[in-house]
Amino acid sequence: MNKYGLSAINAVQIYNKSGTNSPLDAWNQSTIELFGENTHNQKKGCPKNAFLGLCEEGLVRGVPKGNYTYRSDSLNKAYAVEAVELLRGNPLLANDKNGLWKKVMRGVKKQHNSQMDVVLALWGNGLIVLE
Repeated sequence: MNKYGLSAINAVQIYNKSGTNSPLDAWNQSTIELFGENTHNQKKGCPKNAFLGLCEEGLVRGVPKGNYTYRSDSLNKAYAVEAVELLRGNPLLANDKNGLWKKVMRGVKKQHNSQMDVVLALWGNGLIVLE
């Protein structure tokens, strides 16, 4: 698991245990601890917006639905939500990050930017709502 996956897991734990104000606050706290404050990796938008998009849709255990993303972040949210739907239909995709990404992209040639690391870390740790 890479640091963005770990950031997502830690952010859920921070949110659920300390009662931070929002999933964004929890994400920021987690990434500051792992990457350092104001570093490029701490500020990286794709994994953050994938995480916030899942939270926004009520797909992360313990985090209520809400408005956590900006309209401009909708692509990363859509990628993450689609990945969860695909995993629900075929949990074996959790063993193939690149295969999952290819299915999410439906033939469009684009490299993932840690969105799938976030999804798969949450999935693998039982933090995705399965209904």
